[in-house]
Amino acid sequence: MKKTSRPPKVSTSSAPGFAPTSKITLRERERRNGHRGCVVWLTGLPAAGKSTIAAELERILFQNGCQTLVLDGDRVRLGLCHDLGFSPKDRQENIRRVGEVAKLFADAGFICITAFISPYRTDRAVARKLMTGGKFFEVFVNAPLAVCEARDPKGLYAKARKHRLKNFTGITAPYEPPLQPKIELHTDKLTVAEAVGKVLRHLRKTCGVKTRA
Repeated sequence: MKKTSRPPKVSTSSAPGFAPTSKITLRERERRNGHRGCVVWLTGLPAAGKSTIAAELERILFQNGCQTLVLDGDRVRLGLCHDLGFSPKDRQENIRRVGEVAKLFADAGFICITAFISPYRTDRAVARKLMTGGKFFEVFVNAPLAVCEARDPKGLYAKARKHRLKNFTGITAPYEPPLQPKIELHTDKLTVAEAVGKVLRHLRKTCGVKTRA
């Protein structure tokens, strides 16, 4: 009598309670990419220049063959965090979600650039703890409140001053600056190119990034 072959066992690695595994290692991904995966976490007051710097950094990295992606506060709140407001509790959850997503990209070998006010040190510390092996680089985009308020590209500072916006960072809600950021960018003194250049120099040293710019 002919034996019938048994069907292959179904893996339970993707069942609830199990972390799914990949057949591609991080080292293999990084070898193909030509650089290490990491998170570049830009934090600062509204209108300090976070999104501008993130977009230019992403452009240069992409043009030089790097795997990179920007997670921006405005875009994330349209989808992933559309259900959250700006209370301290909602801000905490916003940063928790972003930290988890950023970790996924870093673990896949990407240079993930995040541009978020992320006003509380404890929330940024939670995001940092998600990353292992020195993959988290906190970048303080430092511009004085008066400079940010003078820029005010969206008119939000003006609304906050007129009490038309609640929980607006810098006016009616606090911002806790990093105590020991990996990089500090004084955007009231640096051009965008100079600020991005400082971040690129750090990525060359720590992540093996090679750029022509």
